[in-house]
Amino acid sequence: LSVDVTGLVSQFARSFVLIFPVYVLGYLGLSFSWVLIALCGLFWIRRHRGGKSSRLGRALAFLEDEEEAVRLSVSSADLPAWVHFPDTERAEWLNKTVKQMWPFICQFIEKLFRETIEPAVRGANNHLSTFSFTKIDIGHQPLRINGVKVYTENVDKRQIILDLQISFVGNCEIDLEIKRYFCRAGVKSIQIHGTMRVILEPLIGDMPLIGALSLFFLRKPLLEINWTGLTNLLDVPGLNGLSDTIILDIISNYLVLPNRITVPLVSEVQIAQLRFPIPKGVLRIHFIEAQDLEGKDTYLKGIVKGKSDPYGIIRVGNQIFQSKVIKENLNPKWNEVYEALVYEHPGQELEIELFDEDPDKDDFLGSLMIDLIEVEKERLLDEWFTLDEVSKGKLHLKLEWLTLMPTADNLDKVLTSIRADKDQANDGLSSALLILYLDSARNLPSGKKINSNPNPLVLLSVGHKAQESKIRYKTNEPVWEENFTFFVHNPKRQDLEVEVRDEQHQCSLGNFKLPLSQLLESEDLTMHQRFHLSNSGPNSTINMKIALRVLSLEKQARSPDHQHSAQVKRPSLSKDARKSSFKPQVPISPTPDPSKPVPASPVTDGDKKTDTADKSQPANASPQWPTDLSRSSSSLHASNFSCSPSHLSVKEPTPSIASDISLPIATQELRQRLRQLENGTTLGQSPLGQIQLTIRHSSQRNKLIVVVHSCRNLIAFSEEGSDPYVRLYLLPDKRRSGRRKTHVSKKTLNPVFDQMFDFSVSLPEVQRRTLDVAVKNSGGFLSKDKGLLGKLLIPLASEELAKGWTQW
Repeated sequence: LSVDVTGLVSQFARSFVLIFPVYVLGYLGLSFSWVLIALCGLFWIRRHRGGKSSRLGRALAFLEDEEEAVRLSVSSADLPAWVHFPDTERAEWLNKTVKQMWPFICQFIEKLFRETIEPAVRGANNHLSTFSFTKIDIGHQPLRINGVKVYTENVDKRQIILDLQISFVGNCEIDLEIKRYFCRAGVKSIQIHGTMRVILEPLIGDMPLIGALSLFFLRKPLLEINWTGLTNLLDVPGLNGLSDTIILDIISNYLVLPNRITVPLVSEVQIAQLRFPIPKGVLRIHFIEAQDLEGKDTYLKGIVKGKSDPYGIIRVGNQIFQSKVIKENLNPKWNEVYEALVYEHPGQELEIELFDEDPDKDDFLGSLMIDLIEVEKERLLDEWFTLDEVSKGKLHLKLEWLTLMPTADNLDKVLTSIRADKDQANDGLSSALLILYLDSARNLPSGKKINSNPNPLVLLSVGHKAQESKIRYKTNEPVWEENFTFFVHNPKRQDLEVEVRDEQHQCSLGNFKLPLSQLLESEDLTMHQRFHLSNSGPNSTINMKIALRVLSLEKQARSPDHQHSAQVKRPSLSKDARKSSFKPQVPISPTPDPSKPVPASPVTDGDKKTDTADKSQPANASPQWPTDLSRSSSSLHASNFSCSPSHLSVKEPTPSIASDISLPIATQELRQRLRQLENGTTLGQSPLGQIQLTIRHSSQRNKLIVVVHSCRNLIAFSEEGSDPYVRLYLLPDKRRSGRRKTHVSKKTLNPVFDQMFDFSVSLPEVQRRTLDVAVKNSGGFLSKDKGLLGKLLIPLASEELAKGWTQW
């Protein structure tokens, strides 16, 4: 037996120091309070020293990494957008300018209320003839711009796109009254927060260099209003949300995409084309199924866990779709299809949220955000996506980007693909998009009463879909200047029906019908003219511009080595404040028959087919990996430079790798490969095999993203092959927390990983770092088969790091 004498003496001394003061207090007959006083003094000294060391540590950390220190000390939810996203810049100079201009902006708003809004309200109805604003005070607190983002990629050279993060918290007072009914109401404060897009286009070669200015919100802003007077009733719980929603809908009709305010700066600019541009494309969303969702329904106060009743909410800009509810199922199959218009894909995302339907409040099952720029590049994505903000769950989507073609050359092919050439129905998947610009009407009849001006509106319908214009009061020559879009199933058989009605007397002022087949014979599938109205006055016409665009799915050709890596935006704060990130997902096998689904409705005919499909596939079935790599494609562009030794340099010499391999068969294969390299055979610069990587820096997340796709021609550690995995370091950081590892691929020399890793590092800093990549053999527990298969050092000082590259 061995005895640690030093440790024993040290332990005895510590015990003596603790017990001896107590003995002295008892020997002297002193109170026990002295022990408490001594302990309090000891704790105070330790806390004081701890505070000093903590302050010193924070100061050193601030000197070492200022940005990270600020992030840790301030709550991320309280930080403005320019802190989270490096490409969002501060705009203090703009805020100071707005503050200086604010009194004059308030004068303009007051003039707008009194000279434009007040007469419009008075003329809308006889009961509002005494309507007036008694006080208009916008307040002294100016509008604030928290951040500005300028888009430099994926934009036209003749336009400038800016996103302004605006915030207005105003102590305004707007009072109004209707004297006839002694009614007074008003607003005492308004809060509005949102992202406003400003587009400067077209850029011209003459002063003022900008042809027009367009303003709109990408999505509905957050709004909160405090009412006064009679409208104070709207602050009652239940009514306040309703009132804010109604006002938001009014704002959406003017300022939320696709609506916008356009200010022409040059007279020659085509204002209609800028105010109502043609959509960039159509996104077809196949909302197929989900797997392994969380069970939110519980019984006996949570003791017994049940399943969920999942449904999905899909958002694209201002367009919202809701799927059907699947009862008591954690692996639901919806098989529904939705079609959404995309006007501004820079900054616009596909947002999906899953919920569990409950009688009181629906439970959250996960969310997903997908960048539409990547969908446009890929044209077709058919993948399983991991749900965010939950511990488990996957969602299967098929996304198609449909291009708007101004010719009918591919129409028959499109009709065949959706089987619209055989059925006689007027609904289903769309083959074309009808875009209609309603300008004005002339010489409308008076309606039921002679010598009285009507209140005209226009009803437009294509098949079972109908839309309605705004009402123009007391005029027989109304000007609407509105834009409408219709999804068309088969333009060869469907018609556009237009009817002008008098809202006041509920009677028709004229109508006409236009077969869409006439558009197919027109130049660029477009007609711009005055159409004569039937059942109306002799000279009654309506001015419209109508364009038809064929929806075409153009699949891009890919090289055999092109790997697909879907980019998914992920929330970094909360469900209410979503920020972007990226994650690759797993492609699935063959796509379903496109003829079966119908937009916004289930593909299957009934519940029996769904039950059969559920039985044929296990509930816990996982997505299948593609066996043919040439069928998948990458959403990241490959760089132009080749895989040269200067770019992909191996720092350690080959003998150090060979010394790490202990098995004779591996050593023999390595020597054989090196001998082939010396003889100049086909192995070239890769005697130990190759690894395919995608490397890019995300400016939105301020992170370096590395996607490990696969390896090929690795060294065999045994007769059965190797068990390879990939280890990553971002040098010079070699701490355990900085290490990234893939899963182990068993008994293969050509493993497929398709895993994404990220490193929190800014773009200027990452260009001074080096990526250390090592392919290792795992082996079993306590196995001697562990070792290094190959190593690679990649300098990241490349200007194309922001764009990214994929290569072997």
